[in-house]
Amino acid sequence: VNLRALTSWVGIARLAAVVLSCLAFSLVASAGSFRGPYGTWCMFTWCFCFVVTLLVLLLELLELYPKLPLSWDDFTSAFSMLAALMIFTSSVVFPAIFISSPCNSSKCARQAVATTASCLCFLAYAVEVGLTRAKPGDISSFLSTVPGLLKVFEAYVACLIFSLLDHYNTPGQMWCVAVYSICFIFTLLIIIFTIGRCLSSLPCQLDQMLVGYNFLALLMYITATVIWPLYSFKDQGKRPNNCSRPCPWDNKLGVTFLTIFNLIAYLVDLIYSSRMVFI
Repeated sequence: VNLRALTSWVGIARLAAVVLSCLAFSLVASAGSFRGPYGTWCMFTWCFCFVVTLLVLLLELLELYPKLPLSWDDFTSAFSMLAALMIFTSSVVFPAIFISSPCNSSKCARQAVATTASCLCFLAYAVEVGLTRAKPGDISSFLSTVPGLLKVFEAYVACLIFSLLDHYNTPGQMWCVAVYSICFIFTLLIIIFTIGRCLSSLPCQLDQMLVGYNFLALLMYITATVIWPLYSFKDQGKRPNNCSRPCPWDNKLGVTFLTIFNLIAYLVDLIYSSRMVFI
């Protein structure tokens, strides 16, 4: 038994995440307020992060993770980054959808406490990401470096974009969807190959491949950043007053901002990847 898995700073952060995520979904379940796609997403996020983090703690406590056919450091780094992003999204979406003002009922109080627990859970995962991130000059797993963490961020933002896509009939919008899909698939393959220890089978070195891929992805996202709002808002620049909820106009605006976020992420990724190769 490796007690350091629970007593180290990383272990304490994981224990806090387990307790807080359990508190969040337990309070929401007792209030019975998680119906609809947004509530289902929030409950799935808290339950998923609780189960996987608890499994990580047990595997490290019993020292069983070396028997797994994967890169453990890459897996834990990628999961902590993904969990931080998922919990952050749920911490914003849940109160915006389910908590109404004024909050003066016991049900609303439980929802508010669950939201607070979710925010603290995000901080716990953010602390874990900060503790496990590779420092400059360290020889560490790829997904614990800044480019590796950015890969997880890029894939997650692409998933959010897919969840907001509803109508894309014009050729420009179809090109943007193709950009999101192609970049997501290649980014996901890089993450899977890294965790599965399959990078040695690639015909070229990872750092050189990342520079070329990030450059192409950046160019593609530049075109999507220009084309998506051009084709989505050319007939209707302002939000309709009688737009139903969820409003398609809001979804298009969300895709626009998420595209910009991923553009910035690929730009930073290209800078860091270039430094790894040339500097």
